[in-house]
Amino acid sequence: MALPRPHRFDVYIAVGGLLGGLLLVGIGLGTRPSSDPITLFDGPWPVLVPLTVLAGCELLRRAAPRAALLIATAAICADLVTQGSLATVLMFTDVVYAAVLYGPLASARRIQWITGLLTVAGTLVPFAVWRVPEALLIGVVVGVVAYAPAATGWIVRDHRDAAEAARLRAEQTALLAEMDRAQAVTAERARMARELHDMVANHLSAIAIHSTAALSIDEPATSRQALTVIRENSVAGLAEMRRLIGILRDAGGDTEPAASPTLDGLTALVDGARANGLDVRLDTDDHGRVPAPVELAAYRIVQESLTNALKHACPGRVTVALGRRDGLLDIRVTSPYGHRDGPRAPGSGAGLAGMRERAALLGGTFRAGPQDVLWVVHATLPVSEGESA
Repeated sequence: MALPRPHRFDVYIAVGGLLGGLLLVGIGLGTRPSSDPITLFDGPWPVLVPLTVLAGCELLRRAAPRAALLIATAAICADLVTQGSLATVLMFTDVVYAAVLYGPLASARRIQWITGLLTVAGTLVPFAVWRVPEALLIGVVVGVVAYAPAATGWIVRDHRDAAEAARLRAEQTALLAEMDRAQAVTAERARMARELHDMVANHLSAIAIHSTAALSIDEPATSRQALTVIRENSVAGLAEMRRLIGILRDAGGDTEPAASPTLDGLTALVDGARANGLDVRLDTDDHGRVPAPVELAAYRIVQESLTNALKHACPGRVTVALGRRDGLLDIRVTSPYGHRDGPRAPGSGAGLAGMRERAALLGGTFRAGPQDVLWVVHATLPVSEGESA
């Protein structure tokens, strides 16, 4: 198995440590005199062996920190029986630091405990044997060479892990914010699509039906009446489009957009449906004040139901009934159902989907379908007392 390639910075450390050690050997500077009883190998040249081994361990400080520490420990023990080199000691402390910083978490903890116990033992055992204060300096040296770099590596590792965790949290926060933004954009597009459909579809359906009638009936009076209705719906449709564009342009600006439709406008909505040829009866109870979202949804449901009745219903009475009961705003629109003669406007099903979405967004219910000879649109929207007060 090939050894991992050393990091470029580790190569610089190894070369610098080796050259520094060679310089110290050249000028004859060691950590112990040759007369020291522990020095078994006299002279400057035995120092080169642990020095070279430690320089090689520096190459592995990041790529294989545990192996580097084991070899470096053997090398520093060998350095103890020579005159010693300050460069060898410094490189050993760096290997200990790197083993804690770059090694596995379990190894980093064990190194902390081992170096701490060695420091305590190096302090107490010599003092217990020699009974002189100077013996305590051995523990200080062990602590500086072994425990201090291990503790420093642990502190740096803890800060590095904390910074990495903060970076990951920031990335997750940014990802969640982007997801929220995408969902908000999607929801806003769906809302604007519903608004655009509900505001314009009614007028365009009336235009399509009356223009078809004007083209199919060769009577000047009827054609003039149809053209009048077409013009009225065109003007109303343009007004609704301008209102929607005003909302989009003026949101957050100094100019307030036009007010949203309310249930008080149902009478005008029904009158417009009658002008388009529908026989509509409006039946409303005293529903009191309701929240603006519920009011807008109810208005749009009635508007879209009348649009569908204009496009698809058979001749007959269309009934719009609104009432409030048990904390719910009940909306029911019925129209004759069956085969229809005469001009029809095409439908895409977007109106039913929009009404269902409006009810679901408010936690209400929606149902539309035939019942005997009627087509029934029935929606219930929750109205809480706190919101309506």
